[in-house]
Amino acid sequence: MLIAYRSEAGRAWESEVDPWAVVVRHGRWYLLCHSHRAAATRTYRVDRIRTVSRTGHEFEPPEDLDPVAALEENLGTGWEFPTRVVFDAPPAEVAPWIRPPMGRLHPAGDGCVLIGSTGNPAMYAQEWLAAVPFPFHVEGGPELRAAVADVAARFAAALPPQDS
Repeated sequence: MLIAYRSEAGRAWESEVDPWAVVVRHGRWYLLCHSHRAAATRTYRVDRIRTVSRTGHEFEPPEDLDPVAALEENLGTGWEFPTRVVFDAPPAEVAPWIRPPMGRLHPAGDGCVLIGSTGNPAMYAQEWLAAVPFPFHVEGGPELRAAVADVAARFAAALPPQDS
């Protein structure tokens, strides 16, 4: 199938895709597919697909495809702003606090590192990282570092000195 797509930023393109599933997550409908243009799994918001044309190309979705899990994993990659967060706790303790759209968690020394990307560093810092109850260090990217600094400054300002 050939789709014409327009991103949130207004960029438009066409891509031949093998549509595997339509999944509703976080209040939005997504097309989970294999993109021939990217030679990779991609998710497209259905409301941003402008046109659809059939092609003669046949395909079979992966046999072991779990559409919801694949979508969640894919939502954590391919965004504009890279993320790299190191946690001072073992992966087994941090993992329950990490949602797939945040990226992938990897062991690193005595702790772990979360590597992914986001389209919204402020939301990533305020909603996702602020909820994780373990010490962490943001190593990348610069947009996430700035968003975490903004949240930290706002929280620091919320605690003015008290008279003793």
